[in-house]
Amino acid sequence: MGGVSERCPTHPGELLREDVIPAFKKSKTEVARLLGISGQHLHDIIAERKPVSPEVAVRLGKLFGNGPTIWILIQAGYDAWCASQTVDVSDIPTIGGPI
Repeated sequence: MGGVSERCPTHPGELLREDVIPAFKKSKTEVARLLGISGQHLHDIIAERKPVSPEVAVRLGKLFGNGPTIWILIQAGYDAWCASQTVDVSDIPTIGGPI
């Protein structure tokens, strides 16, 4: 993998809120019901307060027909970027290049 971007990757909740849910013309309440999760849980994801767990990724992938992997990768990219902003690695040497 390459270096870390200076720009924060999109949280999957933003993608759901801004693009996916509107494209399917469903209410957030209806989407939560179809996913089998609480409205509050979906609200927390789209407000970017909660991550998309692997379990929710499976549900999203089934509902929207794109599989769980894309949701897991979007979340992982966001999480890795956030961690790279807060974890101090200045005392850790680099002993090799990319694998």
